[in-house]
Amino acid sequence: MTAAVSGRSLVTRLRSLMPLLGEHRRLITVAYLAGVLHQLLLLASAGIGAYVVARAASGASPGQLTGWLVGLGCLIVPLVAMNLADSTYAHVAAFRALADTRAKVFAAFERLSPGYMLERRSGDLGSAAVSDVEQIELFFAHTLSPLAVASTVPVATTVALGWFHWSLACVLVPVLVLLASVPAWLRRQAELHGHELRDSLARMSADSTDTFQGLRELVNFGAHAQRLGLLRTHGARLARAKAAHGRRGGIEYAATDTIALLGILAVLVLGARLVVAGDLDRSLFPVAVVLAAMAMLPVLKVTEVARELSMVASSADRITTLLDAPAPVSDLVGRAPAGPVVPHVRFDAVTFAYRGNPRPAVREVGFEIRPGETVALVGHSGAGKSTCANLLLRLWDVTAGSVSVGGHDVRDFPQEDLRRLMTLVPQDTFLFNTSLRDNIRLGRADASDDEVEAAARAAQAHEFITTLPDGYDTVAGELGALMSGGQRQRIAIARALLKDAPILVMDEAVSNLDAASEHAVTRAMDEARHGRTTLVIAHRLSTIRTADRIVVLADGQVAESGTHQELLARGGTYVELLAAQLDGHSQE
Repeated sequence: MTAAVSGRSLVTRLRSLMPLLGEHRRLITVAYLAGVLHQLLLLASAGIGAYVVARAASGASPGQLTGWLVGLGCLIVPLVAMNLADSTYAHVAAFRALADTRAKVFAAFERLSPGYMLERRSGDLGSAAVSDVEQIELFFAHTLSPLAVASTVPVATTVALGWFHWSLACVLVPVLVLLASVPAWLRRQAELHGHELRDSLARMSADSTDTFQGLRELVNFGAHAQRLGLLRTHGARLARAKAAHGRRGGIEYAATDTIALLGILAVLVLGARLVVAGDLDRSLFPVAVVLAAMAMLPVLKVTEVARELSMVASSADRITTLLDAPAPVSDLVGRAPAGPVVPHVRFDAVTFAYRGNPRPAVREVGFEIRPGETVALVGHSGAGKSTCANLLLRLWDVTAGSVSVGGHDVRDFPQEDLRRLMTLVPQDTFLFNTSLRDNIRLGRADASDDEVEAAARAAQAHEFITTLPDGYDTVAGELGALMSGGQRQRIAIARALLKDAPILVMDEAVSNLDAASEHAVTRAMDEARHGRTTLVIAHRLSTIRTADRIVVLADGQVAESGTHQELLARGGTYVELLAAQLDGHSQE
């Protein structure tokens, strides 16, 4: 990121946010026009007010000032209206753009899953989805319109001062240029501080998330002090980053305030000399000073916002990196193959290597699963079982060979259509912190309560659900913490049954369960497999022996395949796996 920061200007990095405005550019344009009108009206009000005071001080009668006072009063309503319109339209555009951006970020999460997600921490991703998106509100709501105003209003003010006397404009212009250039003086430090601060915040968020999710393990192993030390280290880094950011901001504040005051002083001195020399009307002297001060206000506002733009740019980098990241797989076709798809799965000489790993996870793997058949994939840890399941689900694309469904390469389906044909029961079931009913309904959002209950009954989950105080309305807890492993697995199977996809993938569904839970989940698995083409990844004999065929993987290749009895008779790799399991030496 540091190299990227040095290679790309702040303007270029911020410009990458402009496409996120989308259709809301019109609202920003309205805000800009309202902001310019507000500033011009404010200039007019301040100028008239200063002129009235000067005339009154010089002895003008009330009748001579009445017209000016009426004009000043007439400016109040449009002044308030334009200010309201500027703020309202800028913020509406910003918040709508933020909502759209957050939707794009979540869509990117889905598009990039799981490959990209496995390389990032969940807390860091959460920070990108929430904190970084919120950070760019500063750019949309508080930078674009003020920047446009700051590039317009000072010009009008300079013209007005030049009409009073050309030398006043000549004094003001370099002051405005110098004032606008202050953020550029410390641009390099600002960019580095902004990156360091956003990175520190992201790390703190990620480590805090890990700590919350792992509290039970920290307590069990007495490692809370060690973890607290890590959080303190990151907290200290964050404090240093904030301090550096604050120090730089303080220097910029001091510089801008000094320049602005010197500029006003210069106009004041020059105006006084012009009045003494008779080159400037005495009544216009306070007007000139007020206009000079008012000319600096939009520039000061922009420079104040600019102090934070380095953080916005760092957030922009993180968001655009996420949105522009290439997906592990992408749709190659727009429509699924015509006609009904037979749930016949075939792996044909499949080879696949994960990114950054030259050694293939699977090599020349070939097997098939006929419609309605259950095939069990077995093998030691790292043999390639889960990789095969991921390739079938097309979470990654094969390096060589092909995976087909119904005679069609899985790449010939749009991903949404392909995954409509399949459902996965993973080893570690994720339950959302909502009701069990809604967790089951994840399988089909439009399912009725009766259909949810029917799926739960078939998954052997109805009985334990009805014993809970709130039944199906019981909240599962964060990460399903209030449910046992067996209960979570049965909820996952209920989801699969509710989806009713013709192809079922079950990844180590009973590997971490006790005997009683295993028996209940096995019964649920039998119900789920009935009439479906099923790929089971398992190592427990109770699951393996019920499969129609068994494919044994070793070092990413098919070592042997056949029924349980056939493989026992051969006395090969399969028997060695069973012996290791019975001896308690299995690695899975």
